[in-house]
Amino acid sequence: MAMKRASEPSAESIARAQRRQTAAEEGAKAMAESDQRAIAIRKNMERLRALRLAKEAEAVLAAPDPAAGPKRRRKIAPR
Repeated sequence: MAMKRASEPSAESIARAQRRQTAAEEGAKAMAESDQRAIAIRKNMERLRALRLAKEAEAVLAAPDPAAGPKRRRKIAPR
């Protein structure tokens, strides 16, 4: 019976190493895609926040001043 040398990897260990390498590459790719989606979401949130703040500021400027409005008269009850 011939013994394999320790320096020669078996077919199983080669396949295992390839699976690990593939998993590492796919994991790195998935993390990069996740980071890109997170960046896009933050940019969109920032854009929407700016639009909302601009709309709120416009509404404040367009609102009538309550101090300048007509004064309400109090009804006097008949005696």
